[in-house]
Amino acid sequence: MNAYLVGADVLGNIPDLLAERGIRIQHHVSGRNAAHQRRPASLRGADLLILFTDFLSHNVMRAYRELAQEEDVRFVACRRSVCALSQTLDKIECAGVAVADGCGGCPRRRKK
Repeated sequence: MNAYLVGADVLGNIPDLLAERGIRIQHHVSGRNAAHQRRPASLRGADLLILFTDFLSHNVMRAYRELAQEEDVRFVACRRSVCALSQTLDKIECAGVAVADGCGGCPRRRKK
């Protein structure tokens, strides 16, 4: 799976977390440069758009979200931390699992 990352000047440990989950960083833009704040031409080749909200303006986020919706690319928004990204990725992985009895058959669900 390829990811297009928007926001954050420095990614820190985020590439390691993504690699553990089988996600490759296709492209990363900081969002601070004026050229990055305009709507990009395309998200071609990306399967996932990750928006780091603590480094982006509302207009930049809206432009990328709209483009992702037009190109049918899944997008997530979270703070730029390993913990926040990990929790967000857990949620979308869980939502992507089709289980006949809802969350009852999920191995992640705690047994009472």
